[in-house]
Amino acid sequence: MPPSPVPPRPDPAERRAEIARWKAIVERYQEPHAGRASWQLVNTLGSYLAVWWLIHESLSVSWWLTAPLLVLAGGLLVRVFIIFHDCGHGSFFRSRVANDVWGCITGLLTFTPYYHWRGEHAIHHGATGDLDRRGIGDVWTMTVQEYLDASRWKRFSYRLARNPLVLFVVAPLVLFVVLQRFPRADAKPHERHNVWWMNGALAGLLFAMSLWMGFPTFLVLQLVVLAVAGAGGVWLFYLQHQFEDAYWERGPDWDYADAALRGSSFFKLPRVLQWFSGNIGFHHVHHLSPRIPNYNLERCHESDPMFHEVKPMTLWSSLRSLRLRLWDEASKKLIGWRQLRRMRAERRRAGQTPPSGS
Repeated sequence: MPPSPVPPRPDPAERRAEIARWKAIVERYQEPHAGRASWQLVNTLGSYLAVWWLIHESLSVSWWLTAPLLVLAGGLLVRVFIIFHDCGHGSFFRSRVANDVWGCITGLLTFTPYYHWRGEHAIHHGATGDLDRRGIGDVWTMTVQEYLDASRWKRFSYRLARNPLVLFVVAPLVLFVVLQRFPRADAKPHERHNVWWMNGALAGLLFAMSLWMGFPTFLVLQLVVLAVAGAGGVWLFYLQHQFEDAYWERGPDWDYADAALRGSSFFKLPRVLQWFSGNIGFHHVHHLSPRIPNYNLERCHESDPMFHEVKPMTLWSSLRSLRLRLWDEASKKLIGWRQLRRMRAERRRAGQTPPSGS
């Protein structure tokens, strides 16, 4: 596959004018709205708590009635996480205190320590699409050459990590139930303390819910809800930056606006799924300005033709992203295992001897 031509560097003056233009556009939608935020809390948290009450009542009727309620609770928990996510960006309410309070409350429901996650997610936003700053808050992505140069064990680990069953079923539960219980090594003191306080709060929640529903019953139900929400949430997160024409560049060539508009997807969902996912499908807008609350993302997207240039991803087209595994720096595309094998065969025919592996 021939390498893509390197685009010419934009004129600095034109680039400054372009940056000033998009900053002026997004600034109009960065202002939080107390009414919209409050209503979102009511219809999301209220619905989530109501569904848990229905789950409790359904247990005495039939598990066949409980099962769809668990799926509904999982979908609502995804929306709860979007509120948590906005609070972490300081965009949900104008008040920092309000954001922090509701961030901690929604963090308890999503099993995620608010301050610790906020620090980690800020790294993600500052490094998305930068090949030299991978590894925190993103999906493990190797380049073709890194994979070919890796040991057999590392290649096996990578294939396992990118397997859909592991990525969307096993990994979310491990992340939210296990990994979020421990601070990362470089966490700041207040982030580290936040993890321990959250673990204590979760123990209290577990105790209270066990008194109401019984420990084994609640544990099973909560794990199912987390599994549904985790699978949906990780699926959304995966699609936000894992698509064929995504954006990855080395540090000196990395550009913030390009990483947002070219490296973050526009996932066009049916209205009901857009509601459950808290408009996060407008991820290109979100990465351009994380200060825009989720309830303003669609308005911002519709406000200027610049955003319409981003090709939308649909539910059907999103399935194609599952076959993509490695970033090819030559073609500047994500490719799959079949393309890798074809590439290796072409290298052999050309007289090159690539490292062993597939």
